[in-house]
Amino acid sequence: MTTRTAKQLPHERRKGEAALSDFADFVEKQQALRYPTSKPAATTATSNNEEQHHEELDILDSLNLDDAVPQVPLRELLLASADDGDEEEDQKSLQKLVDVIDTRLLEGHTEAVFDLGFENNGDSMRLTKAEFDAALARLRKAARTVHADCNVLLTKNVGGDAEADSVAAGKDKDKDCIGKVMIRQAPSAAERVIETRIAVVGNVDAGKSSMLGVLVKGDLDDGRGKARVNLFRHKHEIETGRTSSVGMEIMGFDTEGKVITSDVPGRKLSWEEIGKRSAKVITFTDLAGHEKYLRTTVFGLLSSSPNYCLLMVAANNGLIGMSKEHLGIALALNVPVMVVVTKIDICPPNILQQTLEQISKILKSPGARKIPVFIRNREECINTATQFVSQRICPIFQVSNVTGENLDLVRTFLNILPHHGRYDADAAFEFHVNDTFSVPFVGTVVSGIVKSGVIHTGDSVLIGPDSLGNFTPTSVRSIQRKRIDVPAASAGQSASFALKKVRRKDVRKGMVVLPKVHREFVAEVLILSHATTIKTKYQAMLHVGPVSQTCAIIDVDRPFIRTGDRATVAFRFGRTKGLGIVKAVGYDPRRPLMPTTGEQEPGQGQGQGGRGGGRGDVYAGVGWGLKGVIFTFFQVLVFQLALSIG
Repeated sequence: MTTRTAKQLPHERRKGEAALSDFADFVEKQQALRYPTSKPAATTATSNNEEQHHEELDILDSLNLDDAVPQVPLRELLLASADDGDEEEDQKSLQKLVDVIDTRLLEGHTEAVFDLGFENNGDSMRLTKAEFDAALARLRKAARTVHADCNVLLTKNVGGDAEADSVAAGKDKDKDCIGKVMIRQAPSAAERVIETRIAVVGNVDAGKSSMLGVLVKGDLDDGRGKARVNLFRHKHEIETGRTSSVGMEIMGFDTEGKVITSDVPGRKLSWEEIGKRSAKVITFTDLAGHEKYLRTTVFGLLSSSPNYCLLMVAANNGLIGMSKEHLGIALALNVPVMVVVTKIDICPPNILQQTLEQISKILKSPGARKIPVFIRNREECINTATQFVSQRICPIFQVSNVTGENLDLVRTFLNILPHHGRYDADAAFEFHVNDTFSVPFVGTVVSGIVKSGVIHTGDSVLIGPDSLGNFTPTSVRSIQRKRIDVPAASAGQSASFALKKVRRKDVRKGMVVLPKVHREFVAEVLILSHATTIKTKYQAMLHVGPVSQTCAIIDVDRPFIRTGDRATVAFRFGRTKGLGIVKAVGYDPRRPLMPTTGEQEPGQGQGQGGRGGGRGDVYAGVGWGLKGVIFTFFQVLVFQLALSIG
């Protein structure tokens, strides 16, 4: 029997885009409530009317504009010198500058971009060329005190390799000497390395694996898949050139912002070598682009907890196929999106222009509400990267993996990319299992993301649930990050645990590692689509990150909920499964399974699926071999959770 899908009308499409956008805003607000970033309110009495909060003004809190504590101008701290008089005063001012740097490094997770030439409140220091050089030298001296290095990203009216293009073109009329300086602290241990996770998505044949191979190894592609071979995990992936599993690759930067690569051309460094030499690590999750691997891609997006999403678009194909699906999932997950247009070396200029216009149109649509920013030079790249804390901005790069055009801009952007993510290291420990291994002489190993809390080697934990819904007590034998042994792992870090007294066959993807287990939880849910009303005792399949578990509704804040409703619901984990045997292929509505009075019950005479005449003969000839096949079933409903288990 063939089915026809009705074409979606324009107003229905706009309604769907608006619903997706509203849901993304709802998730963002709920996450802000769970992870408050603003400073606690003062204890002074306020009026009954609460003031409306504006997130775009939160940056004012970091400018130290409070009049209660007088601030020493940065110009005085940067230009103070022992030659001017008292050496003791010079040391005091240097220590104050060190305190400023230390505070910014703490806020930026051991890295910060220092705007040399501007005060904390944004006023210009009006530095000359000589004063700028002196201030930069003193900044480097203060940074070395806290074991950090300075890398000049961009300068104006200073000269040198980092000079902005706008100055050379005469577009910038300001004559003050200013610059952006990246200050990055050397990690004291492997567990202190900055980690940023990026999910790489896009349609099939968009060049995802090839670009990752070029970025990680440093060698260009030959146009026939040379760069992607080392990223594949299976033989059929090498043969077809298409990713079918969730691949992982890392890219390291040192304290000076240089990419960690091998000194021998063509040699790929191991994860241990990159981890030990890096101060910042970018973890790429290479996901499948083919439609039949969409479930694997969704699992990779949810389980890897990406800080950013890198959408790859082939210049000669445009935003087609699964690219739109991947973009929609990233928007629903409230993850900042970057776009990379590949294969510009083989794409005609008119087709490239059409692709860029299409991307801009989709990003500006009501469902996305992004501001596309095309990155064409180093100045635009650095300015956009430092402002990427705003999730409305969507940078767009145009690269070629064969000629290497604009790949340096992508590397620079990844180096400056601020650490994005909300994690609570003070909360109870929670770890989601993304993969399992059996390592010789080590035992069972599970890998995944630490969602909250801190875990140490030797801690006792529970892992589960198993097929019966039980949790197994175990302890952590050892912990590794990027294949380097570490004594502990904290919230937001990806890690691998070797577990004691647990067999590989008893663990699976989607399990959780917890110190304490709860079977009930309360969540605020939005029903995107459902045919009937939902009330207590309803059985559903719950998806939270890599976890997929059946649960039952035990309480709702209203009599029932239906499509479009947002409600607070209490759930209890359970097991809703069944076992059966296929009796017939197909269904005849003229012969219902529950007959009315006076009708013949199915199975008697020429009942549905029988071997008599009528349609039963057709079923016997077409698919009777399915009779007797054992199957399991469960009701499925995907709830998008705004609040996680509590």
